[in-house]
Amino acid sequence: MLRFKGYEDDYHSHLVVIFFILIYKVRLTIMEHAESGMNQKLNVLRAGVLGANDGIVSTAGIVIGVAGATTNTMTLLISGLAGLVAGALSMGGGEYVSVSTQKDTEKAVVEAEKVRLREDYDGEVTELAQIYMKNGLSEELSRKVAVELMNKDAIGAHAAAELGVNPDEYVNPWHAAFSSMISFSIGAILPLLSILLMPEHVRVFFTFFTVLIALGLTGYISAHLGGAPKRPAIIRNVLVGALTMVITYTVGNLI
Repeated sequence: MLRFKGYEDDYHSHLVVIFFILIYKVRLTIMEHAESGMNQKLNVLRAGVLGANDGIVSTAGIVIGVAGATTNTMTLLISGLAGLVAGALSMGGGEYVSVSTQKDTEKAVVEAEKVRLREDYDGEVTELAQIYMKNGLSEELSRKVAVELMNKDAIGAHAAAELGVNPDEYVNPWHAAFSSMISFSIGAILPLLSILLMPEHVRVFFTFFTVLIALGLTGYISAHLGGAPKRPAIIRNVLVGALTMVITYTVGNLI
């Protein structure tokens, strides 16, 4: 009976470990796919809204500043197009460099974790078990779970639990770069067309108010995506855009 009871306790213990591992793996897989997809989408959307907003503000500042100095339509067209191309390339390049750095950092920490696993596997098992203990598991169960998970995928288990990184799917810098470039260009077209297509005597005022409406919209969208209060975001965006255009027009008018 003692031998049977001991076997039964051990059997139940293994069932608990297996059950926890199954739940953990399913939950981890769902979270990784959900978070990975959500992070990619938010990354692209954030770059897109930021790019459109910068395209509107910077191009509006350029064309209104130039309009303060001259009424020549060709000059406005050249300056606006130059600002659009330079800004789009700058935004896309900046996003690519930024996200590439993030990707390189993630790869570096995963490679460093691989080295630690080769040099001190038992120590890494203990470290992973301690993470589970901090999450509320007992010491014995944490140890068993850590051993089982690391037997299946040591680097995956450590990367997810300790580093918060999925070694099978890194962030893509090209997505953010192209989104930023395209959105900047779309945003820049608005003030450029406004200043070129409207009659000379109303082009500055029409562009000014058109840009403010567009900035209010991008402020609303950015706040909505981030779950932040919308009114402060709209007010900030509109004030920054208005101040930019007033300053550049004043500078152009003084030259």
